[in-house]
Amino acid sequence: MLARILIIDDEKEFAASLAEYLESFQFQLSILTEPENWHTVLRGAVYDLILLDIRMPNMTGIDLLTAIRGANWNTPVIMISGQASVENIVRAMRFGAVNFYKKPIQLSELVSEIKHIVSSRRNGLQNMGASRFVTRSPEMQEVLRMAEKSARTAAPVMIVGESGTGKELIANSLHELSSRKTGPFIKLNCAAIPDNLLESELFGYEAGAFTDAKQRKMGKFESAHEGTLFFDELGELSSTVQAKLLRVIQDGRFERLGGNRQYFSDVRIISATNRDIQSDVENKCFREDLFYRLAVITLEIPPLRERKEDILPLADYFLHCHCQAYQRRIENIDDDVKHAFLGHRWIGNVRELKNIIERAVIFCEEDTIRLEHLPMQYRNFSESSAVSSLNAAYDSLSREIIIETLRKTAGKKQEAAKILNVHRKTLYNHIKRLGIQE
Repeated sequence: MLARILIIDDEKEFAASLAEYLESFQFQLSILTEPENWHTVLRGAVYDLILLDIRMPNMTGIDLLTAIRGANWNTPVIMISGQASVENIVRAMRFGAVNFYKKPIQLSELVSEIKHIVSSRRNGLQNMGASRFVTRSPEMQEVLRMAEKSARTAAPVMIVGESGTGKELIANSLHELSSRKTGPFIKLNCAAIPDNLLESELFGYEAGAFTDAKQRKMGKFESAHEGTLFFDELGELSSTVQAKLLRVIQDGRFERLGGNRQYFSDVRIISATNRDIQSDVENKCFREDLFYRLAVITLEIPPLRERKEDILPLADYFLHCHCQAYQRRIENIDDDVKHAFLGHRWIGNVRELKNIIERAVIFCEEDTIRLEHLPMQYRNFSESSAVSSLNAAYDSLSREIIIETLRKTAGKKQEAAKILNVHRKTLYNHIKRLGIQE
């Protein structure tokens, strides 16, 4: 699989010239001249390396690098600039750049560096398992264990969960843990594309297929060959597109719009939805045969409000990430804020928590995030519900610790009590109160 490199530089001629040179070394190049669109570009493809200019008019390379790292993309970044000041180099390295090159670039040296980085990255891809996710929830840990096992197969996986629970992160992990990890990871947001354009997005089109089809274009199936095709918001597909998708899944063959030549694509399909697809199947809103094709393995991600033991660890993690991104020194989250977080329903799930921590980091002028740094709706919580939430989180964690200790002692309660440094009767009471099966 060719190494995929993204050049981000507002100087079109320089970017095109550099891309042409690197393509002669069998690298696959993409160019982005409008850095403010970085998020859309990185979400649509997986790159082995980014070459990033430091001086651009709308967004500096340093700003973009911190945004990329803040969004938890770990793609290696090489900074390039016509002005290689010590300050710029230090800042770039502080925010995670792997190297810094001054224009005009010594191209042979750059090619050697790219080959080294790509080789190290691909050889160093390791089993991520639960280490990529911040969780203490037994339910979420079970989801991760299932995901890890699923990744080793070619079976289609359907990820079900509310918006903001991390479905795309799971999908990315499934790809990176699979035998297709060196192939492309292509995403299609089924809810974001009008129904009349979905077919051309999926299968591509030939020049002249319709009024605006000036030249031939590959579709997602073709682009994802020997990789993974991720259908986000699968439940939004119309019945017409569902039928065409089923035919492709059955034999891997399709035709571009406006053409009659058949193409073959070897892809693994991962899908995600925040809908109750099984109910849609029962109500004839989603094809039953397509559902069973795509849901060979189903991973159900619990909402954040059902795994309260994850809220505070995630808050600490996001605080660390955003402090790095914004160069802030904020070390603590006030207890009142923790109470508010535990009492909040988190309709937006992990994404909502991540965003509210980012907002707090921006407005906080001290070393501790306090209630006044949160929007009003996060401050209006009752003390009793906060205490109740804290107790629930404590009970959940206690239950997990006791179960794990009993497992290690093969169910011997006296031994478990010694390990936990509690009286045997106290342990019995906890087991009974927490409803732990003996």
